[in-house]
Amino acid sequence: MTHFLKILKARILFFVLLSFFIFSNNIISNELGWNYLKEGGYYVFIRHALAPGNGDPVNFELEDCSTQRNLNQQGIDQSIRIGEEFRNKAIPISRVLTSQWCRCRDTAFYAFNNFIEFSDLNSTYSSKFQQNKFDQISSLINYINNTDLKKKNEIFVTHYVIIGALTNYYPDSAEIVITDKDLNVLSTIKSVF
Repeated sequence: MTHFLKILKARILFFVLLSFFIFSNNIISNELGWNYLKEGGYYVFIRHALAPGNGDPVNFELEDCSTQRNLNQQGIDQSIRIGEEFRNKAIPISRVLTSQWCRCRDTAFYAFNNFIEFSDLNSTYSSKFQQNKFDQISSLINYINNTDLKKKNEIFVTHYVIIGALTNYYPDSAEIVITDKDLNVLSTIKSVF
C-alpha cells in the first residue's frame, strides 16, 4: 500500500507541475502577443467567439441569423472581454474586417462595435462553400500584400478554416493569432476570457 501511495503522490505532483507549466506558458505567450499588438503593424486573426456546434446547419442562410450557429452567452462575454483588453491596452487598430457569418459579425460587434463585412473571410468549411476557398485565400493574400498598416493592426474576425489555410495554425474559439505580412505566426493569445 505504501508503494501505491508513493506512485499516486508522484503522479499527482507530475500533473500539478504539468498544469502549472501549461498555464504559465499561456500567460507568457499571451503577454508576448499583447506586446506585439501594442507595437502595431501586424495582421490579427480572431476566430469567432464560442458558438456551440460544428459547421453550418443544413438550412443555413447568410441573411438569416436564426438559421446559423450563433454565439452563446460565453461567446458574447468572450467578445466583450476581447474588446475591453484591446481598449485597456490601447492597441492601435487600422480597421476591423469580418466574415459575413453572424457569429463573426457578432464577435466583431461586441468586441469593437465598428466593423466592415469582408466576404473573403467567410467560412469555406461546409461543402456548399468549399469551392470558394482558393479564390478567397488568393484574394486575402493579395489584400494583405497591398495593405500598408503603418503602426496599426489590421483585425480579421473569421473562421478557423480561413486562419488555418492562411497560416497553417488552427485556433480555438476567441483565440487571437498575430502574423507578419508574410503570414508567419508570431504569437497567439489564447482565450482566457
